[in-house]
Amino acid sequence: MRKHNTLNNAGKLTALLCLLTLLLTPFVIVNAGERGVLMKFGQVQEQILGEGIHLIIPIVNTVKKISIRIQNQEISAEAASKDLQNVFTDVALNWHILPDQANTIFQQVGDINNVVECIINPAIEEVLKSVIAQYTAEEVITKRGNVKTELDQALTAKLGSYNIVFDDIFLVHIHFSDKFREAVESKQIAAQEAKQAEFIALKAVKEAETKVNLAKGEAEAQSLLRNILTPELLQRQAIEKWNGKLPLIMGKDNLKLGNIQELITASEN
Repeated sequence: MRKHNTLNNAGKLTALLCLLTLLLTPFVIVNAGERGVLMKFGQVQEQILGEGIHLIIPIVNTVKKISIRIQNQEISAEAASKDLQNVFTDVALNWHILPDQANTIFQQVGDINNVVECIINPAIEEVLKSVIAQYTAEEVITKRGNVKTELDQALTAKLGSYNIVFDDIFLVHIHFSDKFREAVESKQIAAQEAKQAEFIALKAVKEAETKVNLAKGEAEAQSLLRNILTPELLQRQAIEKWNGKLPLIMGKDNLKLGNIQELITASEN
């Protein structure tokens, strides 16, 4: 029985020593991509601990580790366009805190989760509403590059006041209400039908112009022939075709010897 009690006391003593060792550990390790916010009796100090091992005073000092790596935050926000259409935007934001301001951020805002909830998400929603309100719903799509540029500038200024560095924003998806999409589709269909009607009308005009040009060409050709085929020319052509034979029978009372063309014609008959 005494032996069993001795073992229990030894175990308790070992546990107590381990606890005291942990509490009285005189150093802290700050990992890569982190900064240590040093506190003295819970009060934030100006000194910021970089990566590596740091000696501290147990119980007096405590250290809060803050990540300084690039963080990614995705959020969906709704905003009204210039023409009062609801624009739903899914965005992804890359950001990180200033390493040399980790203590200030922790003191004023808190850890990374608090920064996201209190600073990042509200800033994105506010800036999106402000920028999209300057564009019509159609321009949000056609001028997407301009929208992104203005978002970049606004977020840089907004987050910079909180010692947060804005790296980049991505407009992952932009969509609209069902009614607006239906209106856009109807507009596109009407535009396509108008273009088709315009093409048909233009085709008809071209065909009519072609027919008119052909008719003009034929009329001009007939007029030219009438001007060229004079009686003298026809008589000359008749002489050139005459075989030199006079007609054997002259049965036409109105045939005149002086009319060579009739003479030749009669001889051919």
